Amino acid sequence: MTGRTPIVAGNWKMNGLKASKGEIEAIISGLGTGPAPRAEALICPPATLVAGFAEIASSSALAIGAQDCHARVSGAHTGDISAQMLADAGASSIIVGHSERRADHGESNETVRAKAAAVLGERLTAIICVGETEAERKGGKTLEVVAGQLRGSLPEGANAANTVIAYEPVWAIGTGLTPTTGDVGEVHDMIRRELENLAGGEAAGMRILYGGSVKPSNAAELMAIDNVDGALVGGASLKADDFLAILSVYR
Repeated sequence: MTGRTPIVAGNWKMNGLKASKGEIEAIISGLGTGPAPRAEALICPPATLVAGFAEIASSSALAIGAQDCHARVSGAHTGDISAQMLADAGASSIIVGHSERRADHGESNETVRAKAAAVLGERLTAIICVGETEAERKGGKTLEVVAGQLRGSLPEGANAANTVIAYEPVWAIGTGLTPTTGDVGEVHDMIRRELENLAGGEAAGMRILYGGSVKPSNAAELMAIDNVDGALVGGASLKADDFLAILSVYR
């Protein structure tokens, strides 16, 4: 036992409409059936749905988060949304640095760190994503790349209460491919060591999630790996039954 409460977080990405509230209601209902899971349950829908879903989930065991934010509190940033706005909408956590943001929007470690600092400034939880591309893995650079992202993206003030790290190998996201349990364990162990250097005594309590084609059929095997403290789930979180099946690993 590590003393760390696992998290199963669903990243809906650019999916979901108001009609999707039925999936949220089904997740909430499922959380209330049978033994309570030994993990926190979190869904991060598109920004358009955060307020509505947060209202639906307000008295339940399901938390609602967001997928990204701007580093500034307010200002002339058309189309952007601040961490303060997302907190006001009911978000408890915000994902920053996802590989799709790093790749599609050219976000650097410095940008991710600034966004994470903004999240902490609103007293929300920052879920900071790190992960290597297929070329970097084939080149034997996985540990170097992930460690560099972690060092560059972790903000001042990060601690066990306000920061979660999510390791998502880029080549495994949405592809159906997953690293071996040995590969996942190696990276998570390295992240734990790096956190010890960066956050000192807080590192032992900081949670590290695995993401990348997590589904009901492989969740138990992945969640049993040392230093894996839960999952960041993509496509499988869009359906209540699949999300609850993954969460059931912790019942």
